Amino acid sequence: DMGPLVTEQHRDKVASYIEVAEQDGAEVVVDGRTVRPDGDENGFWLGPTLIDKVPTTSRVYTEEIFGPVLSVVRVQTYEEGLDLINSGAFGNGTAIFTNDGGAARRFQRDVQVGMIGINVPIPVPVAYYSFGGWKNSLFGDHKAYGTDGVSFFTRQKAITSRWLDPATHGGVDLGFPSNG
Repeated sequence: DMGPLVTEQHRDKVASYIEVAEQDGAEVVVDGRTVRPDGDENGFWLGPTLIDKVPTTSRVYTEEIFGPVLSVVRVQTYEEGLDLINSGAFGNGTAIFTNDGGAARRFQRDVQVGMIGINVPIPVPVAYYSFGGWKNSLFGDHKAYGTDGVSFFTRQKAITSRWLDPATHGGVDLGFPSNG
């Protein structure tokens, strides 16, 4: 289920990417423009969209869409896929599907993105983990959720202390009565 997009202009912008994909030779497998989700008729609706065989020269690949559109770019080898991900301008999230634990560990180490899914299609973590990407997919120096989100609204103190052993009389007499 997908909710409406935030404005009519944004819905139309996201829908325009579907036209761009068709013009660039990609295959629109599921067209969200033809899906009418249940909801208020005044909502800015666009159904889930799946676009396959997207060329890396297409705006559908080179721009972040921020809508219910999944673009598939096909590669032949692991190395080709890794190079494709790491050379991109954005580093929001990516996923790998495999039964090979070694391949999964290698992927999570080698890929340069902020969120990684292993056998999970959309690598959006639960709220107590940071959400966001790397490269041009991140604005500012902190992410919005998890401990980073808390840190953004927190003034931290760094305290360094050293405690002298009172048995060596190395302490300072502050004038408080002694318990001993």
